[in-house]
Amino acid sequence: MNSLIDDAVTCSGCEAVCCRLEVLIISDTGVPGRFIDTDDWGGMTMARADNGWCAALEDATNLCSIYDRRPWVCREFEMGGPDCVNEREQYARARS
Repeated sequence: MNSLIDDAVTCSGCEAVCCRLEVLIISDTGVPGRFIDTDDWGGMTMARADNGWCAALEDATNLCSIYDRRPWVCREFEMGGPDCVNEREQYARARS
């Protein structure tokens, strides 16, 4: 495994903080239309739930309800990688 990946981070034990980030849809992966929104510049993004998090996130489990059809950006966001760890740290600081 890559030395830049934190093995202690798992999606099943995560607060899904990556799901609060804006996600541009830049390729067709089959995201259902009800989860697509349009930003101020006309770009397609993942829709947000009322709480501001990704609309495809299941509240009860913090898992993606469209995992097999998630956007390319989500596929590239590496669990436990530097971006993941950074977002988790920022979220923890903001909550404290």
